[in-house]
Amino acid sequence: MKNHKSPHAVVLVVLFGLVMLLIIYNSNNRNEVFHYNTLRAKPSLPSSLKKWGVKNGYLPVSGNKTLDRHCHHCAIVTSSSHLLGSKLGATIDRSECTIRMNDAPTTGYAADVGNKTTFRVVAHSSIFRVLKRPQEFVNKTPETVLIFWGPPVRMQKVLIKVIQRVSVSFPNMSAFVASPSRMKQFDDLFRMETGKDRVSSRSWLSTGWFTMVIAVELCDSVHVYGMVPPNYCTQKPQPHKMPYHYYEPKSPDECATYIHNERSHKGNHHRFITEKRVFGKWASLYNITFSHPDWD
Repeated sequence: MKNHKSPHAVVLVVLFGLVMLLIIYNSNNRNEVFHYNTLRAKPSLPSSLKKWGVKNGYLPVSGNKTLDRHCHHCAIVTSSSHLLGSKLGATIDRSECTIRMNDAPTTGYAADVGNKTTFRVVAHSSIFRVLKRPQEFVNKTPETVLIFWGPPVRMQKVLIKVIQRVSVSFPNMSAFVASPSRMKQFDDLFRMETGKDRVSSRSWLSTGWFTMVIAVELCDSVHVYGMVPPNYCTQKPQPHKMPYHYYEPKSPDECATYIHNERSHKGNHHRFITEKRVFGKWASLYNITFSHPDWD
């Protein structure tokens, strides 16, 4: 038996299709509000991180906002399990600005890591983990500024659209994305500081790398909590095994992860130990202090 649609039903189907096309068209226009994929200039690399200038390097997800915040003193709270049992929460919260990374939570861990979050630096690989828990990472402290970073190819295809859709649901959300030109500067900085090309050396920059640079840009002084020094995992006797993340007790051992990533040449890896050597050099240049554990 043939299915004959009434003229009225046909009209409704056509109208529905036109409405959906209009929504998609408007959505695409909104997603290109700052023309992310066209900003591919090759910027120079200033001699000092203080001269980079955050205003031009980070693009607002919506609106015409500018990342122009300045802090005299910042605390970077790492995701390391070294912070468990530290009772540093009150000290961290007294910092003028507090910077956290990816999906490291404060709920349930405030006594050791604090509650205050001024900036949260989020990698492309952690975007979904952060945005699917908006009550913890987006709406818990509306004054928090989210800074997303990732390879331009991945960001422009899907991830920026996801971030923008969440920002519509949370109009007070303040979010920025590292521009393609700024991402190029991060790569050039790695090559300048290590003598290695990130791509040919099969290295992935860590969120810690981005967070440290952003902190130096935004802050006069930086206190880093929970980051181990570059020689920590190779000292003898070897340190006790500790979870990589304080909020994931079953995560891999921290030192085992660092050493594997540093030595492996198959695939792409974060060079955590190499990055920490660079951070050690920056300490005196940019007024950076490390504690829990302390750096010599």
